[in-house]
Amino acid sequence: MSYKNFPMVPRVIFGRGSFNQINEVLAPKRLSIDAPFIFLIDDVFKSNAWLTSRIQLAYGDRIIFISAKEEPKTSQVDALVEDIILMSKDRPSGIIGIGGGTLLDLAKAVSIMLTNKGEAKDYQGWDLVKNPAIYHVGIPTISGTGAEVSRTTVLTGPEKKLGINSDYTPFDQVILDSELTKDVPKDQWFYTGMDCYIHCVESLTGTYLNAFSESYGNMALELCKEIYFENNLSNIEAQEKLMMASWHGGMSIVYSQVGIAHAMSYGLSYLLGTKHGIGNCIVFNHLEEFYPEGVKLFKQMMAKHDIELPKGICANLNDTQLDTMINVALSLVPLWENALGDGWKKIITPDKLKNLYLKM
Repeated sequence: MSYKNFPMVPRVIFGRGSFNQINEVLAPKRLSIDAPFIFLIDDVFKSNAWLTSRIQLAYGDRIIFISAKEEPKTSQVDALVEDIILMSKDRPSGIIGIGGGTLLDLAKAVSIMLTNKGEAKDYQGWDLVKNPAIYHVGIPTISGTGAEVSRTTVLTGPEKKLGINSDYTPFDQVILDSELTKDVPKDQWFYTGMDCYIHCVESLTGTYLNAFSESYGNMALELCKEIYFENNLSNIEAQEKLMMASWHGGMSIVYSQVGIAHAMSYGLSYLLGTKHGIGNCIVFNHLEEFYPEGVKLFKQMMAKHDIELPKGICANLNDTQLDTMINVALSLVPLWENALGDGWKKIITPDKLKNLYLKM
C-alpha cells in the first residue's frame, strides 16, 4: 500500500506580538538587492499604520493592497504575476500574504505561478504543479479558513472553482499572531470560525478518516465549542484559541478531505460570488440529513451569537444557473467520496442537489 507523503509548513512562529519579528525572519531570505519582497495585504489595512509601519521596506520591496470582498480568481493571480514580473529586475525573494483566506490563497498561487509557465487555471486540480514555488510566507489576520496550513489555494477560474492542490503550495513560513485578529467584525468572526468547525465535522464523519486526521479534527472541534459556547473566555484567550483551531482544522483535512458543505458552497461561490465562510454556513444549515449532530450544534451556535443567515439566495435562479452550480459541486469527486463513500452518485443526484440549493 502506498501512503501519501504530504508536506507541512516547516517553520512557524506563534505568539501575540510575533508579527514584530517579520523583518528579522525575512532578512536572511533576501536573494539580492534586485530581488524584492512583495507583500500582498488585505486593503482593510491600507489606512492602518498599526500594521504596515512594522514592515521595513528596502531594495524595491513593495506592498500591494488587495480587496478581499470577492473570492480570489485565476485571472487575478495571472494579473498579479505579470505586474510583479514587469516591476522587478530579478525574480522576487519572496511573497508575503497578510490577511484572511483570500489573501493567503493569492500569495500561495502567485508564488507558484512565478516559477511555472502558463496560466493559473492550468493548475486547478491535484498535483499539476511541476516546479517549486518561490519562498512564501503566510500571516493570517482572521482565523478559521486553515489556509495558513493547507496544501491548496482555492481559486475561481473561467470554468470551475477548484484549488491548486500541490506539494509546493504550503507556506515556507507562517506567523501566527492573534493580535492581528483583534478588529475582525463579529459576523466575519463567526462565518470564518464556522469554516473551521465545518472542516472538522466533514473530516471527522468522512470515509477518509484516519487517526492522523481524527486527532487534529477532535482538537479543533473542542476548541471551536469552547470559543463559541463558553462565556468566561477573555477576548485574547478566544483569539488565541481560534487561531489554533484554524491551524488544527486545516491539519485535519491535510490527510483526509472536506465534504458536502464545501462542495456545494463552491457552486454558490462560482455562480453568485458568495464568500467561502458564509457560503459554507448557508449550505451547512440545510444538511441535517448528512450531518445531524454537527448541524444541530451549528444552529445552537448561531442562536447564541444572534447570527441571521441570508435566505432565498437561489430562489430566482433559472435552470441553466442551477445546473451550473450543480455541475461545479459534482465535479469535486474526492469531497463526495469522503462524505458518502464510493457509491455517492446513487445518493447525490442532480435533482437532489437542485432541491437543496432551492432551500437556500
